[in-house]
Amino acid sequence: MKIFLGDTEATLRLGITLGESLSPSSVILLEGDLGAGKTTLVQGIGKGLGITEPIVSPTFTLINEYTEGRFPLYHLDLYRLEPQEVAALNLESYWEGVEVIPGIVAVEWAKRMPYKPDSYLSVSLTYEEDGTRQAEIIPFNCAIAAI
Repeated sequence: MKIFLGDTEATLRLGITLGESLSPSSVILLEGDLGAGKTTLVQGIGKGLGITEPIVSPTFTLINEYTEGRFPLYHLDLYRLEPQEVAALNLESYWEGVEVIPGIVAVEWAKRMPYKPDSYLSVSLTYEEDGTRQAEIIPFNCAIAAI
């Protein structure tokens, strides 16, 4: 499913819709160039979950956990990592809810992952020259309501 996003606000609204409609243990694998809107989309997901604290890119911390909403949001950024470093993070503990409370797991730069969960949403964001964005959402072994 391709969605036209006219501006940053539209990207935020898409994230809010996802945050309102996804269930715990949902995984969103985000791709897109720098500035394509990945963090903006995650900020919207947080708003949709009722999270009020500022959501910032975890580029240097790798993982930010927001636990004050309806259920947690785990925001991961793999930009600075090599696949073998990503494997050492044991990311499956987030989507399997092994050591954490089940929540939404949003992974920026997911192409660096050497393995993926059994079900997830693939969201690819592109930034056009005219300032607009486009999101392509592909569910893998999971159902999503119409957005």
